[in-house]
Amino acid sequence: MDMVQAVWLAIIQGLSEFLPISSSAHLILPSQILGWPDQGLAFDVAVHVGSFIAVVFYFRRDIQQLIMAWLKSLGGRSAGTPESKLAWCIILATIPAGLAGLLFGDFIEANLRSITVIAATTIGFGLLLGWADQRQRGLKTVDQLTWRSALIVGGAQALALIPGTSRSGVTMTAALALGFDRTTAARFSFLLSIPIIALSGGYKTLELLAESAVPWAEILVATTLSTVTAYLCIHSFLRLVERVGMMPFVIYRLVLGAFLIYLIGS
Repeated sequence: MDMVQAVWLAIIQGLSEFLPISSSAHLILPSQILGWPDQGLAFDVAVHVGSFIAVVFYFRRDIQQLIMAWLKSLGGRSAGTPESKLAWCIILATIPAGLAGLLFGDFIEANLRSITVIAATTIGFGLLLGWADQRQRGLKTVDQLTWRSALIVGGAQALALIPGTSRSGVTMTAALALGFDRTTAARFSFLLSIPIIALSGGYKTLELLAESAVPWAEILVATTLSTVTAYLCIHSFLRLVERVGMMPFVIYRLVLGAFLIYLIGS
């Protein structure tokens, strides 16, 4: 992969990681459609680091409060505060995706990265997102998050291992279907991404360190670009989501899925 391709893919990753359109699908498609080489382990590490930096920096104050409340809850203090409850819900919701990655990650990597699979998941989960968005009543906020709802959203997150599903898309879909408003669904989805990105990125980093030659220039460029674009994406999405809703992304997914079906048949 040359530097021009790395630049474009880093921008695509940054824009699509936190939008409900599937970053994994958008990173697979250039190799499937344009014949670009697979981005490789170094690029995967770089964009994971970039996404992690962006979401942690954006929610840095929230994270600080959550960590402090969680630590206090371990000692029996602040156990019933909204912050400590949210922190425990994030931990609980991370477990299904972590287990699914360990049990099914290799199988999915080997068998479910085709255009056919991406087309089906892009359309199917796009329709689910549209249904959940249209039926949402906007009644529940983060203070009404329960262990049950956290586990359901976490279970939905596990489905995002399949390319085309979209981690942010499927978690927002689950939260909207449970009656949470759009802003709460988006914020919980973004906060929930932090441990899973950290786990995935850490695992890939260990693999990368075992390699003899590491393309540091490519990693630096990809990390920087994905960080900036992901941060701007989070900021813009949270400002607009209540106004525009999810339908623009649903339409985009349906158009993209239809285009992929056309490619399969041509």
